Amino acid sequence: MTTEEFQKKHGIIGKSKRTKDLVDIIQQVADADISILITGESGVGKEVFARAIHEASKRASKNLVNVNCGAIPEGLLESELFGHEKGSFTGATDVRKGYFEIADKGTLFLDEIGEMSLTTQVKLLRVLETNEFMRIGSERVTSVDVRIIAATNKSLEIEVQNKRFRNDLFFRLKAVTLTIPPLRERKEDIIPLSDYFIKNYSEKNNLPTFEYSDDVPNFLLNYHWPGNIRELKNTIESALALNNTGKISADSFDLLLSSPVQLEANRNLPVYLDRPSDALDREMIYRALIDIKKDINDLKNIAKLNYNSVENNSINSNKIIPIEELEKNAIIDALEYTKWNKKLTSKLLNISERTLYRKLKEYEID
Repeated sequence: MTTEEFQKKHGIIGKSKRTKDLVDIIQQVADADISILITGESGVGKEVFARAIHEASKRASKNLVNVNCGAIPEGLLESELFGHEKGSFTGATDVRKGYFEIADKGTLFLDEIGEMSLTTQVKLLRVLETNEFMRIGSERVTSVDVRIIAATNKSLEIEVQNKRFRNDLFFRLKAVTLTIPPLRERKEDIIPLSDYFIKNYSEKNNLPTFEYSDDVPNFLLNYHWPGNIRELKNTIESALALNNTGKISADSFDLLLSSPVQLEANRNLPVYLDRPSDALDREMIYRALIDIKKDINDLKNIAKLNYNSVENNSINSNKIIPIEELEKNAIIDALEYTKWNKKLTSKLLNISERTLYRKLKEYEID
């Protein structure tokens, strides 16, 4: 099977070299019964690659069970994974199979595994090494045959250094590691993905396929997509939902995307380096404090100049407008521009919807 045929069969959209290289690796390791660790930023499509691995493996006819370790409270994750016996704890009113038993002979996809507690990590490691576990409250050993695919948007190496992730479990999981690059590093995938989302949205909603103007591709390629494929999908679908012409343009995305942060040369906040997160946090705090001090000094100087100007009668007091009035007018202008769409208005004003509703009440804007 060619790379293109594999991508089409398993829903992996993209024509960049990095995407095709990942597909080639998947084809090589899919049938090998080894653990796979998928890393990458949030929204890059780790679940899509995990599903492709399962569907291309000899376990394809069995279950693929997805577990978001970050979405399940720590006290419940062990029960969810391994199951429990009736009466083993308060609320255990019946016997329950865990995800390992449900995934027997199939694949268990542990997403956001970096959020798993150390206690649960110990029990997971034991299952990986022996293929055996006990339900909570049981004295009987249960044997399973499960392939593990794990995913994380954290650096597990740093988590190991900071004693938040077990070193032995990390090496047990990373028999094969797939690193999914962010969308901004594989821009050749943006237009094929956009075309796919447009076609998919149109089909799901029984609409003619939307067209887009010539300025759309360049606009999409130049945006930085911090939320990766998830943000691209949501943005495309929002633009289509708000459109009633059947054709979208670059203007369709203006209120849906956050502007890239433009940093001054003297405000270079730290980016990811191979250092513990505490050190990065401290550096960011230090730099933020320096910036705050600079801003305060600037405000003092402005206030001093304004005071001197007033003393010298160089400013007409009639031209001074209270801040509250400026803010109210800005909100009204934004609401009229967005036809009173509160969500788009809050994005345009760069404030949260909760803050916008508070301001509407404060200024009695109906």
